[in-house]
Amino acid sequence: MPVKSKTANDDDGEQFVVDSIYEAVIDQRLAPGTKLSESALCEAFGVGRMRIRRSLLVLASREVIELQPNRGAFVACPTAKQAREIFEARLSLEPPLANLAAQRATAADIKNLEKHLIKESAAHNAGNRREAIRLSGQFHNSLALAADNQVMLKMVKDLVTRSSLIIGMFGDSGITNCRDDEHAGIIQAMRSADGKLAEKLMAAHLIHIKDHLKLDRPKADVKDLVSLFKLA
Repeated sequence: MPVKSKTANDDDGEQFVVDSIYEAVIDQRLAPGTKLSESALCEAFGVGRMRIRRSLLVLASREVIELQPNRGAFVACPTAKQAREIFEARLSLEPPLANLAAQRATAADIKNLEKHLIKESAAHNAGNRREAIRLSGQFHNSLALAADNQVMLKMVKDLVTRSSLIIGMFGDSGITNCRDDEHAGIIQAMRSADGKLAEKLMAAHLIHIKDHLKLDRPKADVKDLVSLFKLA
């Protein structure tokens, strides 16, 4: 459970609602397809319906939930086809981008990636799955930034956002989905300016992530949203 350092009555209460629901999805405490009752969320967070609706709109814009006319809000339920298409796109884009990054990365770029890797390792060692997924996505974005191609960077950011949600929902419950040691190997290839090796390692890395998805995981029972989100 996330540490709740703020209450829903603070100025940042709306963001708190968004973050709490997002974390529950990524932590697999809310199953794909779960209905999010506005009244239950109002009771759980102690806020009005309008704030809940604004929060749900933000989550819908991030594709974390789906808003269905006359039915309400539901946790997003990506299909196996959608997941496959996203990783097909990443496999087409990111390995050659890693090749470019190895050729173009500056010493500052590599230093920033090394600092980021320390944070990833800390998250893995602490067993913090949600933070490990978030930092992993940031690593891929930072590597794309080092390749110095703004068009490809934008595409990677979109794909990473969408696949991070899929990894959170359908990946192993542990932290083996996006391993920091594989990131370390890619950084080493960049230090050596070995573009071909960086490309090969990135392809293997993405396949490893994809192969750890369990898209046929049975849906959990519908959660009691009030109990799940009730502030202590």
